[in-house]
Order: sequence, then structure tokens, then C-alpha cells
Amino acid sequence: MHTLRKNRPLRRIVLAGAATVSGMVLLLSLKPHTTPTVAEVATVPAPSSTSSGTSGSSGSATGTRTRTGASVQTRYGPVQVRVTLKNGTLTDVTAITYPQENPRDQQINAYAIPQLTREALTAQSADIDTVSGATYTSEGYRQSMQSALDSASR
Repeated sequence: MHTLRKNRPLRRIVLAGAATVSGMVLLLSLKPHTTPTVAEVATVPAPSSTSSGTSGSSGSATGTRTRTGASVQTRYGPVQVRVTLKNGTLTDVTAITYPQENPRDQQINAYAIPQLTREALTAQSADIDTVSGATYTSEGYRQSMQSALDSASR
């Protein structure tokens, strides 16, 4: 005997209602990422063609020092970060090179780079969480930032 027979309309209504409710619960349980606001996108600088390695001002242990981390090659392109320290405190982190070859890279990194920067400034180190959907960029960001911090501590 088939469960959706025409002589049992109430059963069909109950099953259709249960399927609809289940689908809505699953749909509403998804947590999409938030799109960056215009101000956040505007703060992400365009990549420049700087050489890898370290560079920056020659400050003492006290004062302001800027160092550029090594360029880290990821699956989708290079990632390079510049850090600024003032009296040993991390005051600015700028991604100077990151994947932007296609619209999807641009969309992902417009969201990920500001989030990685905020986390780095909060953590005051390269020990930051990976941004969901931007795993390779996050890893390259961490590695480049750590190399910049290492060169700044010398």
C-alpha cells in the first residue's frame, strides 16, 4: 500500500507540512557570512608590486618600525603582509599582495583581509583564526605576518 494514495488526503497534507517545516529549519540553520560594508572594502589596499623580504624604517626597539613579511605563495596566488609596530605594540597590519585574479578571489578577500587584520591587531601576534572560505589566504597571511614580526624583533 502506497503512503501517498489519493484516498488519504490528510496523510498527504501532514507529510507535505512536515517536509516543508523540515526544509525551513534546515534552511534557517545555515549561517551565511556577512558581506563587508563599503567602509571595510575601502580600507583594503590594492596590491603593489613590492619585492619579497623585509624592508622598512630603521627604528630602535622603542619607536616605530615597519617591516614587510616574505611573500608566501598559496594555491591561488601570493600573499604578503606589512606590519607596523610602535614601542613594541602592533599598530597596523596591511596586506600588500593577495589573490585578486578573478571576481571570486576579490569577493573572498574583500571579506577575509579586513577580518584577518582585525584579528591580528586584537591578538597582537600572527596567532589568528582562519577565515572560513579563505583558508589559503589566511594561512599565507599568518606566515607572511610571522616573518615580518620575526624580522622586526631582530
